[in-house]
Amino acid sequence: MEYNDYWYWDKEIPHEICQKIINLGKGNWNPANKTEPEQKDGECKHEVIRVNDQWVYDLIWDYMLAANEIAGWKYDIVAAESCQVARYPKDGFYAWHVDGMGSHNCIHYVPENKSLHGTTRKLSMSVFLNSDFEGGNFEIGGEHIKTPRCEEGSIIVFPSYTPHRVTPVTKGIRYSVVTWFVGPPFR
Repeated sequence: MEYNDYWYWDKEIPHEICQKIINLGKGNWNPANKTEPEQKDGECKHEVIRVNDQWVYDLIWDYMLAANEIAGWKYDIVAAESCQVARYPKDGFYAWHVDGMGSHNCIHYVPENKSLHGTTRKLSMSVFLNSDFEGGNFEIGGEHIKTPRCEEGSIIVFPSYTPHRVTPVTKGIRYSVVTWFVGPPFR
Protein backbone atom coordinates (compact mmCIF):
# COMPACT_ATOMS: atom_id res chain seq x y z
CA MET A 1 0.00 0.00 0.00
CA GLU A 2 1.53 3.33 -1.05
CA TYR A 3 1.56 6.65 0.79
CA ASN A 4 3.78 9.69 0.28
CA ASP A 5 5.63 9.27 3.56
CA TYR A 6 5.82 5.48 3.79
CA TRP A 7 5.21 2.06 2.26
CA TYR A 8 3.00 -0.39 4.19
CA TRP A 9 2.08 -4.09 4.12
CA ASP A 10 -0.91 -5.27 6.16
CA LYS A 11 -0.61 -8.53 8.18
CA GLU A 12 2.28 -9.81 6.06
CA ILE A 13 4.37 -11.76 8.61
CA PRO A 14 2.74 -14.95 10.04
CA HIS A 15 1.85 -15.18 13.74
CA GLU A 16 4.42 -17.94 14.40
CA ILE A 17 7.27 -15.79 13.06
CA CYS A 18 6.12 -12.75 15.07
CA GLN A 19 6.14 -14.90 18.23
CA LYS A 20 9.60 -16.23 17.41
CA ILE A 21 10.93 -12.66 17.19
CA ILE A 22 9.22 -11.67 20.48
CA ASN A 23 10.82 -14.71 22.12
CA LEU A 24 14.29 -13.38 21.21
CA GLY A 25 13.81 -10.88 24.04
CA LYS A 26 12.69 -13.21 26.81
CA GLY A 27 14.82 -12.49 29.86
CA ASN A 28 16.93 -9.88 28.04
CA TRP A 29 14.86 -6.66 28.14
CA ASN A 30 16.72 -3.46 29.01
CA PRO A 31 15.21 0.01 29.57
CA ALA A 32 15.79 1.95 26.36
CA ASN A 33 17.13 5.02 28.07
CA LYS A 34 19.91 2.89 29.63
CA THR A 35 20.94 1.19 26.37
CA GLU A 36 20.30 4.12 24.03
CA PRO A 37 22.43 7.01 25.38
CA GLU A 38 21.30 9.41 22.65
CA GLN A 39 17.76 9.45 24.13
CA LYS A 40 16.87 12.24 26.54
CA ASP A 41 14.67 11.62 29.57
CA GLY A 42 10.97 11.90 28.73
CA GLU A 43 11.37 11.07 25.03
CA CYS A 44 10.66 7.37 25.38
CA LYS A 45 9.65 4.64 27.76
CA HIS A 46 10.18 1.14 26.44
CA GLU A 47 12.59 -1.77 26.66
CA VAL A 48 14.82 -3.00 23.86
CA ILE A 49 17.19 -5.75 22.84
CA ARG A 50 19.49 -5.70 19.84
CA VAL A 51 19.49 -8.81 17.67
CA ASN A 52 21.70 -9.80 14.78
CA ASP A 53 20.08 -13.14 13.90
CA GLN A 54 20.59 -13.65 10.16
CA TRP A 55 17.11 -15.16 9.67
CA VAL A 56 15.55 -11.86 10.85
CA TYR A 57 17.55 -9.91 8.24
CA ASP A 58 16.64 -12.50 5.60
CA LEU A 59 12.97 -12.00 6.50
CA ILE A 60 12.92 -8.21 6.24
CA TRP A 61 15.55 -7.34 3.61
CA ASP A 62 13.33 -8.00 0.58
CA TYR A 63 10.56 -5.80 2.02
CA MET A 64 13.02 -2.92 2.31
CA LEU A 65 14.21 -3.49 -1.26
CA ALA A 66 10.62 -3.58 -2.57
CA ALA A 67 9.57 -0.43 -0.69
CA ASN A 68 12.71 1.42 -1.80
CA GLU A 69 12.01 0.59 -5.44
CA ILE A 70 8.21 0.81 -5.61
CA ALA A 71 7.94 4.01 -3.56
CA GLY A 72 10.49 5.59 -5.91
CA TRP A 73 13.01 6.50 -3.23
CA LYS A 74 15.73 4.37 -4.85
CA TYR A 75 18.19 5.13 -2.05
CA ASP A 76 21.65 3.58 -2.17
CA ILE A 77 21.36 1.02 0.67
CA VAL A 78 24.44 -1.02 1.55
CA ALA A 79 23.69 -2.55 4.98
CA ALA A 80 21.40 -2.66 7.98
CA GLU A 81 22.09 -1.80 11.59
CA SER A 82 21.34 -4.31 14.35
CA CYS A 83 17.63 -4.99 14.62
CA GLN A 84 15.99 -3.65 17.75
CA VAL A 85 13.14 -5.63 19.27
CA ALA A 86 11.07 -3.26 21.43
CA ARG A 87 8.68 -4.01 24.27
CA TYR A 88 6.27 -1.23 25.31
CA PRO A 89 4.53 -2.02 28.62
CA LYS A 90 1.50 -0.07 29.87
CA ASP A 91 2.32 3.67 29.62
CA GLY A 92 5.23 2.89 27.26
CA PHE A 93 5.67 5.38 24.42
CA TYR A 94 8.15 7.06 22.09
CA ALA A 95 7.79 10.83 21.50
CA TRP A 96 8.02 12.48 18.06
CA HIS A 97 11.48 11.91 16.59
CA VAL A 98 13.39 11.17 13.40
CA ASP A 99 15.84 8.27 13.07
CA GLY A 100 18.37 10.10 10.91
CA MET A 101 18.76 12.70 8.22
CA GLY A 102 20.80 10.75 5.68
CA SER A 103 23.26 13.63 5.69
CA HIS A 104 26.98 14.07 6.17
CA ASN A 105 26.18 15.33 9.70
CA CYS A 106 24.87 11.89 10.76
CA ILE A 107 27.61 9.52 9.64
CA HIS A 108 28.38 6.35 11.61
CA TYR A 109 31.91 6.29 12.90
CA VAL A 110 32.62 2.58 13.46
CA PRO A 111 35.99 1.71 11.92
CA GLU A 112 35.75 -1.84 13.28
CA ASN A 113 32.53 -2.42 11.29
CA LYS A 114 33.21 -1.92 7.58
CA SER A 115 29.51 -2.38 6.68
CA LEU A 116 28.39 0.58 8.79
CA HIS A 117 31.46 2.84 8.88
CA GLY A 118 30.88 6.04 6.90
CA THR A 119 27.18 5.32 6.33
CA THR A 120 24.04 7.08 7.51
CA ARG A 121 20.46 5.98 8.16
CA LYS A 122 18.30 6.30 5.06
CA LEU A 123 15.30 3.98 5.55
CA SER A 124 13.59 2.84 8.74
CA MET A 125 11.35 -0.20 9.12
CA SER A 126 8.96 -1.30 11.86
CA VAL A 127 7.31 -4.70 11.98
CA PHE A 128 4.37 -4.87 14.38
CA LEU A 129 4.62 -8.18 16.25
CA ASN A 130 1.31 -8.32 18.11
CA SER A 131 -2.17 -6.80 18.24
CA ASP A 132 -3.31 -7.69 21.77
CA PHE A 133 -2.74 -4.24 23.30
CA GLU A 134 -4.55 -0.90 23.38
CA GLY A 135 -3.10 2.52 22.61
CA GLY A 136 0.47 2.31 21.35
CA ASN A 137 -0.47 3.71 17.94
CA PHE A 138 2.31 4.26 15.44
CA GLU A 139 1.89 7.75 13.98
CA ILE A 140 3.91 9.18 11.14
CA GLY A 141 4.17 12.48 9.33
CA GLY A 142 4.54 15.13 12.01
CA GLU A 143 2.30 18.00 10.93
CA HIS A 144 0.07 15.80 8.73
CA ILE A 145 -0.33 12.78 11.00
CA LYS A 146 -1.16 9.43 9.47
CA THR A 147 -1.86 6.37 11.61
CA PRO A 148 -1.37 3.07 9.79
CA ARG A 149 -2.91 0.03 11.47
CA CYS A 150 -0.47 -1.60 13.88
CA GLU A 151 -1.85 -5.12 13.45
CA GLU A 152 0.29 -8.18 14.02
CA GLY A 153 2.56 -8.95 11.09
CA SER A 154 2.20 -5.55 9.41
CA ILE A 155 5.30 -3.78 8.06
CA ILE A 156 6.02 -0.12 7.46
CA VAL A 157 9.08 1.32 5.68
CA PHE A 158 9.77 5.05 5.52
CA PRO A 159 12.62 7.51 4.97
CA SER A 160 14.52 7.88 8.24
CA TYR A 161 14.05 11.67 8.21
CA THR A 162 10.24 11.29 8.52
CA PRO A 163 8.89 12.30 11.96
CA HIS A 164 7.11 9.46 13.79
CA ARG A 165 6.09 8.35 17.27
CA VAL A 166 4.39 5.64 19.33
CA THR A 167 1.54 6.90 21.52
CA PRO A 168 1.29 5.57 25.10
CA VAL A 169 0.14 1.99 25.54
CA THR A 170 -3.01 1.96 27.69
CA LYS A 171 -3.48 -1.80 28.09
CA GLY A 172 -1.29 -4.85 27.47
CA ILE A 173 2.21 -4.93 26.00
CA ARG A 174 3.16 -3.78 22.48
CA TYR A 175 6.02 -5.52 20.62
CA SER A 176 7.78 -4.47 17.43
CA VAL A 177 11.05 -4.97 15.62
CA VAL A 178 12.78 -1.93 14.14
CA THR A 179 15.63 -1.85 11.65
CA TRP A 180 17.54 1.00 10.07
CA PHE A 181 18.97 0.61 6.57
CA VAL A 182 22.07 2.61 5.79
CA GLY A 183 24.04 3.89 2.85
CA PRO A 184 26.40 6.68 1.84
CA PRO A 185 25.22 10.17 2.81
CA PHE A 186 22.90 12.03 0.47
CA ARG A 187 24.65 14.53 -1.79
